[in-house]
Amino acid sequence: MFNLRTLQRNKTVKYGVPMLLLVVGGSFGLREFTQIRYDAQKLQRKMDPTLEAKVNMQKQSVILEEEYEKLKELKLDEWKNIRGPRPWEDSKEYQDQQRSNLSKNN
Repeated sequence: MFNLRTLQRNKTVKYGVPMLLLVVGGSFGLREFTQIRYDAQKLQRKMDPTLEAKVNMQKQSVILEEEYEKLKELKLDEWKNIRGPRPWEDSKEYQDQQRSNLSKNN
């Protein structure tokens, strides 16, 4: 039916099949190499045990409750709204002026 000589002369067999093998084989090879890269990144991203304890979901509610208790102790009724300096104003001079205005009012 087909002899070897005819297949060697066929351009599809001569150029197309190796090209398809290269593309498909390269895809599998790249997948393996990129998986190695992501596995290495996971190993490098290991957290500190102290930071991991803070992020741990079981302890998260405890941290929120502690912060809530701290906020309850603050006197939020006695705060004053002080405007910050504009970019063209001298910040230290303006802050001193604001502090002196607050002390005069009290």
